[in-house]
Amino acid sequence: MNWQQLISNKRLGQEELHLKRKDDRTEFKRDYDRLIFSSPFRRLQNKTQVFPLPGSVFVHNRLTHSLEVASVGRSLGDDVAKQLLERSPELASTQLSEIGSIVSAACLAHDMGNPPFGHSGERAIATYFSEGPGQKYKLELTDAQWADITHYDGNANAFRLLTHQFKGRRQGGFVLTYSTLASIVKYPFPATDAKKQKFGYFVQDQDSYKKIENELGLETNGKALRHPLVYLVEAADDICYEIMDIEDAHKLKILSFEETRDLMLGFVSEESRNHIIERSHDVDDPNENIVYFRSCAIGALERECVRVFVENEEAILNGTFEGSLIQHACPLIHDAYEACVKVAYARIYRSREVVDTELAGYKIMSTLIHLFTDAAMNPTHAYSQLLLDRVSSQYEVDSPDTYSRIMAVLDFISGMTDVFALDLYRKINGESLPMI
Repeated sequence: MNWQQLISNKRLGQEELHLKRKDDRTEFKRDYDRLIFSSPFRRLQNKTQVFPLPGSVFVHNRLTHSLEVASVGRSLGDDVAKQLLERSPELASTQLSEIGSIVSAACLAHDMGNPPFGHSGERAIATYFSEGPGQKYKLELTDAQWADITHYDGNANAFRLLTHQFKGRRQGGFVLTYSTLASIVKYPFPATDAKKQKFGYFVQDQDSYKKIENELGLETNGKALRHPLVYLVEAADDICYEIMDIEDAHKLKILSFEETRDLMLGFVSEESRNHIIERSHDVDDPNENIVYFRSCAIGALERECVRVFVENEEAILNGTFEGSLIQHACPLIHDAYEACVKVAYARIYRSREVVDTELAGYKIMSTLIHLFTDAAMNPTHAYSQLLLDRVSSQYEVDSPDTYSRIMAVLDFISGMTDVFALDLYRKINGESLPMI
């Protein structure tokens, strides 16, 4: 791979269109603006990140998480671009300086395909077909189509949301640049090649990805390659969800001040740690102290990920780099991150509040998937007609083939917020009625 080809401002769906712009925004900054003003992005404010949606204590949701990831991603991209240009001045004629804008836009979009209730929602969709009543549709689908729905994944759905031509649209998706779209595809292969759950795109969207892949040169000797900027998007996401989940756990009193402080300060040297603690004494509020410690941790992680990327640029461009940037970090950073992962899994992701939310989300999603899939398959039934009246016309639940109908139902359900899904579930079950 080479940077000249990897950074393209060509737009998917507008390849031959050259518009005269009236302002100085680059095409990649336009990607960012299109995303942040979109309805699917706004709906992230009512989608769970880890903890239940906030009551008296505000914790992160998918919207705040995505904004923070975009901020860290921009820093990663800008710093990488600066160092690469210093090392290779001949790249100044390329759009390498735009890496920060591309990564920040991709970071905004990276969670837009997540269904309600996060990973619990993904599992509910996949297991409805692999273990539940949806097994009966297997004989009506190809192996690739079956793999799509039994490995259902928010990553692939994000690419679909951004590129698919839903009913009523003259063009597919958001018409984003090739480079921004490629930067969100962490797993550049279909579900049939997936290990465990993760894959990059659905069968219906494969042609769109292949067009991007060919344009940017993301394949060698038959092997599909990650776009290099995926590593920066992935690092920004890893940094934010792990560190910010620790901070949220402190706010919710799941972790003590001392535990949280020690985890955050694990990313800095002993000398720096003493200086940071000394400076923190100027602030009396424990939460504000944690904010300061957290900023130090994120700064250390960001600098280390930039170093790893730049030092491994050749391997990344050759497609031989394995693992994430954090996995290749120095022992201090790597060990501190693993300490956070260990505590988060034991104390946060398995906490009662989180597990209870997953249980409720799984039940809600399973019910909605069953009812609306059955309605789409039996549209002449009286109850089916009532249910299908709730589905927006952009989702083609009346498609002639089984796979397209199922995907239309999943498009509808995955686009819901947690609150909307819960409200619809209650109404369907007769537990809630509109106010008269």
